[in-house]
Amino acid sequence: MTYDIILFLHVIGSTVLLGTGAGIAFFMVASNRTKNPALIAHVSGIVVLADTVFTATAAVFQPITGLMLAREVGWPLLEGWVALSLALYVFVGLFWLPVVWMQIRMRDLARAAQDAGQDLPDAYHRLYRWWFAFGFPAFAAVLMIFWLMLTRPSIGW
Repeated sequence: MTYDIILFLHVIGSTVLLGTGAGIAFFMVASNRTKNPALIAHVSGIVVLADTVFTATAAVFQPITGLMLAREVGWPLLEGWVALSLALYVFVGLFWLPVVWMQIRMRDLARAAQDAGQDLPDAYHRLYRWWFAFGFPAFAAVLMIFWLMLTRPSIGW
């Protein structure tokens, strides 16, 4: 029974991370394509809020439920697919933390452009390119973590 509850919470957390990440990426890309500072300011404000409420919360609880699962089942943390999953989780975090800052900064730049009745500044476009580029390795790593959790392959070091 305990295993089932922990597994449920872990799967919900991973689903929130993947779903929120994909949704945020979609809405940021779609709003950016309009080049409309008002729309981008509004959407990026929602994105920052969603990252704070959903992604950050799930990111904190995910390793907790993962550790609880590993202890419940007896999986060693520093071996095989569990160790690789943890390493990938840290890798994702190294991309996600700067992305959060970029989203906040892009939101602020879009708001300033909206308030001044101007186009988005070059700084916004540079940040957007970095934000976009950071998404690919992070999203790929999240997908790899999902694959590892589902298949639990035998990995020897």
